[in-house]
Amino acid sequence: MGVSSGKLRPTAVLFACNLNAVRSPMAEALMKHHFGDRIFVDSVGVRAGFPDPFALAVMAEVGLNLDAHQPKSFDDLEDTSFDIVISLTPEAQHKAVELTRTEALEVEYWPTFDPTAVQGSREQMMDAYREVRDDLAKRIKERFGEEDEKARA
Repeated sequence: MGVSSGKLRPTAVLFACNLNAVRSPMAEALMKHHFGDRIFVDSVGVRAGFPDPFALAVMAEVGLNLDAHQPKSFDDLEDTSFDIVISLTPEAQHKAVELTRTEALEVEYWPTFDPTAVQGSREQMMDAYREVRDDLAKRIKERFGEEDEKARA
């Protein structure tokens, strides 16, 4: 069960960002796509945000549907028994580190660009969201490895 980084693959992963509307739900959907139910995956924000139409659109481009995602905050978590929390923003990193005071879990910080800050045409904004999606997909594969086709069947 090892992966290329030499770390064992966890059984439960939490992705965290500021609003649980763009980056963390993208990461959650990508992780679920690659690992199905072999790894429990969830996502939260420091605050619960609102669904983002650009995030929904760029995930749909790769066949992943975020329509059912309901943004939630750390306070909304019913279970905190994760092996690892991956924070995508400094604010989320701070909240994740606070969790380590009461929970035995690993925290990783993956600084991730905020595509909502991009101004411009619709296509320029979509490109920013695509870049975040693709970067998260690459980092997930690098950190957790890839499932082989037999494992997916």
